[in-house]
Amino acid sequence: MLDISADIVNLTAALVDIPSESRQEQRIADAVESALRQLDHVQVTRFENSVVARTELGRDERVVIAGHLDTVPAADNLPHRIDGDRLYGLGSNDMKGGVAVGLRCAHEIREPRRDVTYVFYECEEIDDEANGLRRLVEAHPDLLSADFAVLMEPSDAGVEAGCQGTLRAHIRTSGERAHSARSWLGRNAIHAAGDILHRLEQYAPRTPTIDGLTYREGMNAVGIEGGVATNVIPDACVVTVNYRYAPDRSPEEAEAYMREFFDGYPLEIVDNAQGALPGLSHPAAQAFLEATGSVPRPKFGWTDVSRFSALGVPAVNFGPGDPALAHTRGEYVPIEHLHRCEQQMLEWLR
Repeated sequence: MLDISADIVNLTAALVDIPSESRQEQRIADAVESALRQLDHVQVTRFENSVVARTELGRDERVVIAGHLDTVPAADNLPHRIDGDRLYGLGSNDMKGGVAVGLRCAHEIREPRRDVTYVFYECEEIDDEANGLRRLVEAHPDLLSADFAVLMEPSDAGVEAGCQGTLRAHIRTSGERAHSARSWLGRNAIHAAGDILHRLEQYAPRTPTIDGLTYREGMNAVGIEGGVATNVIPDACVVTVNYRYAPDRSPEEAEAYMREFFDGYPLEIVDNAQGALPGLSHPAAQAFLEATGSVPRPKFGWTDVSRFSALGVPAVNFGPGDPALAHTRGEYVPIEHLHRCEQQMLEWLR
């Protein structure tokens, strides 16, 4: 049993101590579902190993509070331990501290000023096809209908608004094989990639300002593959490029820009995930900023707020913990962050 009436620190510790590596979330989902079904002011829906709880008070606005239940594989960091003002353990930072805040809100706020949908989902840390939030969107989009969403990702207990889009492409060069002792008889495909790398060196990032936040784009080579043997001139080379684009660009616009930038080269898009606009002008977002006292920052990176944006729901990242500690062996969440995020979320909902 999971006691969501417990102190936020004890609740976080209890969640950490339930192993929930991706694809192994049944036990923690069972515990969360059982705890939420004890509350008579929410309607609970279970879909696979994701749990949704909704208030139905007929308020003028509805908000979503969401967090994933899974973790990366353990690294000798279970069970939890408390050392001074830090709670250590697998998932403490990413993101069982945030999940604990959401569960505490569900327990404490019987009549929120806005209707609330609490979403606790599986498989965020692995391939996109398995992502529990994606599967919920596809199977039950009505459950996620809202005016505003808060994803409880670690964000140093501050608001990181929206997120960047991310595109990955393979750019190919070709040549002609020859013996390396007679290289003039062939054409070196790896050498031909030099122009691709030169273009990347000359790249000037876009820095658009959206809702008062300045996003900085980035385009970088993140891999290069080529070569047949140490005595053979290679006839093929592939440069993998990652483009992080601002949320005012659509995936189609980002792809068009990449193709223009690398004009003259065969280019294959292997991944392209849309970003999310910050939506800070929405009244619920403004109230959230006021309640948390946060000066919003742009989110550099991609998160599941993008899925809400695709549904027309503006969303922010807000949760306890330093995102730089995610997936590390020494992962921890500051206890002060837990208390502060809980208090600010309760104030926003009351």
